[in-house]
Amino acid sequence: MKRAIHGITLLLSCIFMFHAQAVEVKDVDGNILPYYENNTFTGDLDEIKERKVIRALVTYSRTDFFIHHGHFKGMQFELLKRYEDSLNKGVKKEVDKIRIKYVPVRFDQLIPSLEEGHGDIAAAFLSITPHRQRRVAFATSLATSVDEILVTDKTIDSVTGFHDLSGLDITVLKGSSYIEHLNTINRILTKQGRLPINVIEADKNLLSEDILEMVNAGIVKATLIDDYKAELWAQVFDNIVVHKDMPISINNYVGWAVRQNNPQLQQSLTEFVEKQAKQGTLVGNSLFKTYYENTQWIKAADVQGQKDKLAKLAPIFQKYADKYDYDPIALAAQGYQESTLNNNAVSHRGAVGIMQIMPSTAKEMGMQNFRQLEANIATAAKYVAWLKRHFVNDPGIKEGEDLPLIWAAYNAGPGNFAKMQKRAEKMGLDKNVWFGNMEIAAGMQTGRETVQYVANVYKYYLAYTLSQQIEQQKADAIATKQPEDS
Repeated sequence: MKRAIHGITLLLSCIFMFHAQAVEVKDVDGNILPYYENNTFTGDLDEIKERKVIRALVTYSRTDFFIHHGHFKGMQFELLKRYEDSLNKGVKKEVDKIRIKYVPVRFDQLIPSLEEGHGDIAAAFLSITPHRQRRVAFATSLATSVDEILVTDKTIDSVTGFHDLSGLDITVLKGSSYIEHLNTINRILTKQGRLPINVIEADKNLLSEDILEMVNAGIVKATLIDDYKAELWAQVFDNIVVHKDMPISINNYVGWAVRQNNPQLQQSLTEFVEKQAKQGTLVGNSLFKTYYENTQWIKAADVQGQKDKLAKLAPIFQKYADKYDYDPIALAAQGYQESTLNNNAVSHRGAVGIMQIMPSTAKEMGMQNFRQLEANIATAAKYVAWLKRHFVNDPGIKEGEDLPLIWAAYNAGPGNFAKMQKRAEKMGLDKNVWFGNMEIAAGMQTGRETVQYVANVYKYYLAYTLSQQIEQQKADAIATKQPEDS
């Protein structure tokens, strides 16, 4: 593990050499480019210098790239900013400087968007695999390598070999190298006559740390994650087992990706890594403190532990979801985020009950006795229906995209939500899509609170949905089981 931490240090150390200096970008709105609205371009560095714009494909996450108090932050942003500075060294006129523009995409879209010409750099720590090398070129000094580590919940405390993985459900990041490496193990298991691993690709909007959080909550059994991330998150999560002695894949070199027909850009980035990342050390605690200071919401994510409570409340959620044409699981997920399903909860602002209803909101909805459990849920259901009718009503919203938007409006308030929509349109983002679009405008408008709120509710929603599916599968299995001959 120390070797892996030291390896990733070489790539990241330049971030922390400048840690005391605030990194700011003027015109943050103008530095976001929605990839689907921009003309494609596949030129190399010489043409990029003429355009004076490099488009960096990034994933919007708590660690790689996010907006806080109106400023870009995150490991990838800070590293990209240093690269921008290195390109402009000695250039005095602002008009002659090259600027990096940020193009938020889902993780599984990093390489496809790069290939299609929607960006010039896939700015993520991508493991270099033969499959990926057939598609893109990597910018790396080959000084950095990581191991991919199995992480499970505490019901699996010992893994001594691949045979222990036979038949195990392992949920991994969609579009990740983890899938390739698990499929390799499956070929070995199949030859041995054993059941293969059940490799489950996670929801497209979840990142590795989200999946790890779900392992901690007992929602999924196991996942794969890079070793340095596993070590960092092990400081927060109490209910995971990091199987350090059982790496699934070792010595995976990582780096940024560029198109194969961009050798100039590849060389420029590789030289930047070699020159800028030779000195300094990255202590895990330093990285942890920088990007994971507020971990209270993580530690509270015990969705599975609320199973009995949710079972008792389920008929009420169902009743009022049906009445107001809403998803009962979505309503329950909000209740968990708001109060961990505690009707006695009272916020410092005066919001009460499971759904944290403000007295003013209850009055607007014409609801009385909203402090009582059932009326509290009924008020929330009526309110989300009202939000959907007045603020999340664009016919262009695709199925399933409405829920995150409703949660955002519920948390931020309709006034702030309307401002987020206007800001999204101004930035060229899709106001009808939350992840990678409206969430960026929200980060600019109100900070991280609403962004984190929606992310949490979304995970709880997926967790409750998964739990319900598992229970249904068990019930179906019991119902179809043939009685034994007497």
